Amino acid sequence: MPTPVLGIMTLYLNDKKQLEERPIYERMITEGQKLDLEAFVFTPADVSSSKKAIYAMVFDPVTKKWSRKWRSFPDMIFDRCRIQRSVRFEQLKKFRAKYGHLNFLNRPLSDKWTIYQSLRKKAAFKPHLPETLLFNSLSDVYQLLKKNRLIYIKPAQGTGGRGILRVEKVGAKLYMIQGRNLQRKIISPRKMHESSLGPYLLNWRKGNSFLVQQGIRLVLPNGRVHDYRMLVQKSGSGKWSVTGCAGRVGAARSVTSNLHGGGQAVAMSTLLKQWIKDEKKQEEIKKKAEQLGVEIAEYLESQYSALCELALDLAINKSGQIYVLEVNPKPSREVFSQIGDTDAYHNAIIRPLEYALWVYQQKDKEK
Repeated sequence: MPTPVLGIMTLYLNDKKQLEERPIYERMITEGQKLDLEAFVFTPADVSSSKKAIYAMVFDPVTKKWSRKWRSFPDMIFDRCRIQRSVRFEQLKKFRAKYGHLNFLNRPLSDKWTIYQSLRKKAAFKPHLPETLLFNSLSDVYQLLKKNRLIYIKPAQGTGGRGILRVEKVGAKLYMIQGRNLQRKIISPRKMHESSLGPYLLNWRKGNSFLVQQGIRLVLPNGRVHDYRMLVQKSGSGKWSVTGCAGRVGAARSVTSNLHGGGQAVAMSTLLKQWIKDEKKQEEIKKKAEQLGVEIAEYLESQYSALCELALDLAINKSGQIYVLEVNPKPSREVFSQIGDTDAYHNAIIRPLEYALWVYQQKDKEK
């Protein structure tokens, strides 16, 4: 039987053709070889329709060097492309439309608002979802502020903690705002009267699609915010399971915990002990979080199309209630490396490869 081939599709970060996750791809290609799975990296810009071939980026685990080679279309595609405002992203959309018949391990997931609406349809998930509204007008903001002294305003699309604003009512018609702009720059805390808040928020939105979300109080005694990043992946048996879960503590003055924004990764158990003192309750929370993660992955796959991995950003309040803040279909893996969880980090890399082999074998059985 011929060696199955996996194409890892990504986007260049800029016109200099830089790749964000090159070390991860090197690991995946190296591990793939051990599994008798060949893998290469490509972007939609590397595809030649006339040649019906891809000018692929190929890594040699022996020499540790990259080279370019013309390759046939792979048996499977692992889509690692994240949203960009660029010509490159437009090329990606055209590629997905033209070559949608190819065997993708994962298809695009919808924006945060649509995902929230999908999850709300299932009664079991409702208690775990912070109330969220689409920011159509200022009335949506004030509606949520009437119920909650703390809210967050975040882009409906995008990752990395960009464009997130924290708004807290601190007095009669007086609010404290802080956040991160679209370049991830920290917006220092400032008090604002209600009369100034509206114009400020409309300017923040600038006609883009934003959400208004109920705030969960997650400030640690040291004044920093925290949450948890859970990675759920399909394995070599085609089933969903939790690869790992790690805590994240935000940088000083940051309203988000994202690692790209200066956050720090911490073992889940270490962080949970600071928040929930009862050991039995800690274990119950961990078990419930894992169950929730798998159920959400299974449900979203049933509602959309092929998926092979998801990251869930989880918040746990002082009473132990678990909230799903966000679902990310293109998760990074460095959080496990940073906490020294070598098993979770290794599994995070090889599980998409093992799943790709399982998909290939299923297709082979159908022939």
